[in-house]
Amino acid sequence: MRIVGLTDIHGNLNGIERMKTVLAAADIVFLVGDITNFGYAPDVSRVIDRVRDHAGRILAVSGNCDYPEVDRFLDGEEINLHARGETIDGIGFVGVGGSLITPFNTPNEYSEAELTGFLERGKSQLPPETPSVLISHQPPLNTGCDRIDAGIHVGSLAIREFIESHQPLVCFTGHIHESVGIDRIGKTWIVNPGQLARGKYAFAEIIGNEAIVEIREG
Repeated sequence: MRIVGLTDIHGNLNGIERMKTVLAAADIVFLVGDITNFGYAPDVSRVIDRVRDHAGRILAVSGNCDYPEVDRFLDGEEINLHARGETIDGIGFVGVGGSLITPFNTPNEYSEAELTGFLERGKSQLPPETPSVLISHQPPLNTGCDRIDAGIHVGSLAIREFIESHQPLVCFTGHIHESVGIDRIGKTWIVNPGQLARGKYAFAEIIGNEAIVEIREG
């Protein structure tokens, strides 16, 4: 299974268009939060329509810069993975949107306890022992994917503990634009390709219980 992850799109339709060949070749495309730039249903609709022009299958979670009606739109399109688990071709997918509380009072923020609840709810919807993939806008704590320019790690302990406990094959993440990179927690690859405007995306190929993970130029 070939998976492409786009994160922090922020309504950038031109960036999606530049990815059209990449999207067409993927089995699943993940939109990993901040689909809009403080947008609502019409804004996310434009992004989803543009991705669907090229991609076969889409799953998404909202980000902290997406207003609550973005989640409702994704629900209506049956592509929202927030606090859900879905099994496709023997691989389980769990998603969590939004972010931790920020200093900026963005519209989609949660506590660590709430993130734990969303993750466990999604995991409970997967068959036991299913190889899994996590889609989380908020990165886990203390990795190469959650460090702001000041050098401080601002990831989530709840997400890190979920990864340590359940060891998904890959965690697609974003949120921290400047912390582009690939890291590992145990057997789990963590990948943050940065905001779409920079022209990069996350790629994973899953074969059985193994994953090949890269950040590629679009």
